[in-house]
Amino acid sequence: MEGEANGTLHPSCSASEPPYSQELLQSLDLPGRFLFAILTLMTLIANLVFIEEAIYIYRKIPSSKRSIIIWVNAAAPVITTTSCTGMWIPRSTMFTDFTAAVFFAIVIHKFLMMMIKDCGGQKLLLKRFENGHFKISTGPCCCCCLCLPHVRITRRSLFWLKLGTLQFAFLRPVLMFLSIVLWTNGNYTLYNVSTKGAAIWISCVVGVLTIIALWPVAIMFQQVRSLLTCKKIIPKFALYQFILILNHLQTSIINILATQRIIPCAPPLSSSARGAYMTQQLLIMEMFLITLISRVVYRRKYDDLEPPECKAEEAGDSKQTPKIIMNGTVSEDELPRV
Repeated sequence: MEGEANGTLHPSCSASEPPYSQELLQSLDLPGRFLFAILTLMTLIANLVFIEEAIYIYRKIPSSKRSIIIWVNAAAPVITTTSCTGMWIPRSTMFTDFTAAVFFAIVIHKFLMMMIKDCGGQKLLLKRFENGHFKISTGPCCCCCLCLPHVRITRRSLFWLKLGTLQFAFLRPVLMFLSIVLWTNGNYTLYNVSTKGAAIWISCVVGVLTIIALWPVAIMFQQVRSLLTCKKIIPKFALYQFILILNHLQTSIINILATQRIIPCAPPLSSSARGAYMTQQLLIMEMFLITLISRVVYRRKYDDLEPPECKAEEAGDSKQTPKIIMNGTVSEDELPRV
């Protein structure tokens, strides 16, 4: 940074590749090594908490919901692990980011399926909302399009919602594979935002697919929010949103600042490498906290919702004329019998 102030750049500031791990570790002072140790310990604790939670879920939760809940719970520990790996080995950042992004693409689909499972499955959900309608004027696609009609809840509309999240879980790994192939040929550079590079175009496609995948989850959440309050769907959705914002929006903002050299280089890290380094450290701390909160939110045994028939019968009973007992005689019309 002193070199930048004097008008001369350190060779590492103009380097196109991050440094090797041994170069980074040798440049750390005592506080830097202490921070490395603390963040690595956080990653280890987060993984141990997740393993303990997975064992609890496997023992206490019905088999039809186990895998889905474990997938959703694993989002924060996986991002913590990939961030810690990228922190220790800076040149692996592209691969660790891709791994975390692909895993979270699958988690988006799993979260939608979890809400359907919490309603009792697809058949019971359709029976509960057989006369209901989906409100599609919601974020992130159409929150401003209030004139959009409500869509009736049918097997077909539910299929389109599941397809909206499934396409991202399928296409994200495909785009990752394409990016790695182009990277080996020198056509893809992670921090190259010029129109001549492939990174900007692939990022735009990923952005569109992400918005399309998030839309069905928001639609379903708006529909089942009141029904699943007893299953803490609101804090679960909030944790899911936090992971999404921190892993995508926060990372994008820091990468843009680093690309524009607003975040200065700090040898042996260039501006781009330092931006990734900062992102990884922040994600480790944030995902560690989310892992602990997730354990509190998900670690409880939930009772199944009442079948729709039971609710209909209870509603019918409540509409019957109340019976009044007067002088030992039962009256159904609020008048005593003579």
